[in-house]
Amino acid sequence: MKILLVEDDPKLAGLALKGLRARGFVVDHAANGDDGFALATTRSYDALVLDIMLPGRDGLSILRQLRAKSIATPVVLLTARSALDERLDGLNLGADDYLTKPFYVEELIARLHAVIRRASGVGLSLLHNGEVTVNLLTREVRVKGAAVELTAREFALLSFLLRSPGRAFTRAQICEHVWHYHFDPGTNLVDVYVQHVRKKLGDAGPALIETVRGVGYRARPETAAGAAP
Repeated sequence: MKILLVEDDPKLAGLALKGLRARGFVVDHAANGDDGFALATTRSYDALVLDIMLPGRDGLSILRQLRAKSIATPVVLLTARSALDERLDGLNLGADDYLTKPFYVEELIARLHAVIRRASGVGLSLLHNGEVTVNLLTREVRVKGAAVELTAREFALLSFLLRSPGRAFTRAQICEHVWHYHFDPGTNLVDVYVQHVRKKLGDAGPALIETVRGVGYRARPETAAGAAP
């Protein structure tokens, strides 16, 4: 799972990063609100860990702007033990949970698992676009009801694009999310995998994954795709 941690306290951030990565999370870190907001709006994460008191944009402002942009990524707020009003404000703005400082990393991990589990519940575990259905829990892909076998990387690529239909992603963004390393402009790795996925999806493939000139790729917008409800 990929997490964004926005925390300006270097000691607390260091402990959280070490603990999360030791448990297998892929974690990006921002030490101020402006950098955190930029990452949250340009990259895809399974959850955000967001401190309320930050230099630059404060945590509540970031949360408000994310929800205004219809970015529904689960958010765990980090708050001072005495900041009841801020916790209530955060929950009212769309935060999924909060954790008071100081905290144990094990508790943060448990809360992250809980909010991610809720976000991938029955209503959000199936991605539909045209004739293609992706089950995020069973990792099954079907075209017109027929099962399609994808490799782990191919599945990660397809589900990444389908989570944000209509949004164009650069090759660098796709590479970072699917392969977890920075994109080398000298490689055509992303293009090769897109072609593999398109081919395996048959006639639905080229229409589903669109090439965006000068940018990269996107999943066809749901309104144009006739997505299943």
